[in-house]
Parts: sequence; C-alpha cells; structure tokens
Amino acid sequence: MISDFFYKYYIDPIRYGEPYNPVDTLTYALILVLSVYLVYRWLKRSGFTLDDHFILATLPYVVLGGLLRVVEDTGMITSDWRVLLITPLIFFVVFFIAAAALVISRALERRHLIPRYLTFYGGTGVVLSVIAALFLGWFGLTYTTVDLKVLASILLLAAAISAAVMLFLGRVLRWAYAADPLYRALIIGQMLDASATGYGIDFGPIPYQEVHVVGSALIRWTGTAFALLPLKLAVVIPAIYILEMYRREGNREFANLVLLAMITVGLAPGVRDTVRMVLHV
Repeated sequence: MISDFFYKYYIDPIRYGEPYNPVDTLTYALILVLSVYLVYRWLKRSGFTLDDHFILATLPYVVLGGLLRVVEDTGMITSDWRVLLITPLIFFVVFFIAAAALVISRALERRHLIPRYLTFYGGTGVVLSVIAALFLGWFGLTYTTVDLKVLASILLLAAAISAAVMLFLGRVLRWAYAADPLYRALIIGQMLDASATGYGIDFGPIPYQEVHVVGSALIRWTGTAFALLPLKLAVVIPAIYILEMYRREGNREFANLVLLAMITVGLAPGVRDTVRMVLHV
C-alpha cells in the first residue's frame, strides 16, 4: 500500500496538475531545507564565494525557472517529459542548468578566456531567460494572445506595494540595511507573487486557483486572494530582520543562500503566474 500512498500524495498531483496537499507540502519544504544545506556545502567545497554578487548573478536563473514553468503550462509538451518542468522537478532542472553554467564559467576564467566568471555566469542566465521569454512571446502571438493590460496591471501593483514596504522599512522602522539589493529582491519577488496570484484569482482573464495549502485556506476564509499580501509580509519582514542579524554574526554566506532560496520561492512563481495570465494559458 506504500505505492498507493506515494501515487496519491506525490505522483498524481504532479501528473494531473492537482493542488498541493499537506503531505507533499511538508515533504517539499524539508527537501528545500536539505537542498539549501547540501548546495551550500558543495559551493564552499568547490571554492565559490557566496557573496552578494554571486546571489545577484544567480537571479536570472530564478526568472528562467518561472519562464520554463510556463512552457509546460502552454501544453506544447505532450510527452511525459513535461513533468521535468513541474514543481518540484523543475527546481532540480534549473539547478543543474545553473550549476553547469557556473562550473563552465569558472573553467573559462581559469583559462583566461573571460575576465570574470560571475559576469559570464550571470550573463548566461540572462541570455537563456531572454530566449525563453521570446519563445513564449512567439507562442502567445501565434496561438493565444499577449495581454499587455494584464502585464501592466500586475507589474504596477507589485511595484507600488514593494515601494510602500521598502518605504515602511526604511522610514518607519529605520532599517537602513533593508536597502540592500538582496532584501529588495526578496520584497519584489514575494510581492510580485502575491500580486499576480491576487489579480489572477480575483480578476484574471481565465479561471485560476491557489494550489498551496495555506494560501488556499486563507483565500477561502477571507474571500479574496489579496489576503496573501499580509501573509507574505508577515513572513518577509521578520525574515529580513533575522537574516540581517545572522549575517552580522559572521554567517553571511549561508544567510545569503537562505535568502536566495526565499527569493526563489517568491520570484519564480511570480514570474510564472504573471506570464501565464499575459498569455491566457
């Protein structure tokens, strides 16, 4: 009966695009924590410095992950290989893409073929993201649509909320460190996710639903998907304070990797949901 349990809570939700359940949610959370630790150990043993520049250079791959997820949403991939672009497998796919680009970039720098490996590494992520975005744009123009009104609405909403949060942290709480580009990326990514979800469920061009356990329960309770905004803030603001204290204690590199993970779980789905609604898929 173990196989029945495995299929019910893990395989079928991926295969049929079902919402997350408490079992797979907890499992994926534990996998995320373990993965962050293992990636940290691998990067340190490989001699990579996990400074702010490294994290910023990795952000294009987070965007790439969101865009690749939309490729699966379009339905253009009909074989079983499509599961590689569904959570959680897509995280591993994007990780191996980023890891390969990182290793190749370092090798090119050591052979004096490029001046700085982080520039090449980040640039590769940007190029791949642009290619994926252009491909999805072609798909929208050819088969569905490219709804610029939806795009503008979500981006303006996310920008306004992000600016308000940053102003609150800087002017009211007087957290000067909140102006750090990584913290701003965390705020923007999470607010984009909440804005896209709120807009998509409450005003979206086609029906959308929240697939996460806590989020869907909160939406049912409040009657609006924009209830995710205060939920996000209740997590993000304390997290910024805790991570900053951790970084000041001399654990900056590991804190940076945790920060990257938090940015990823906001920015990647935010990009995915936004592009989905723009393409009406």
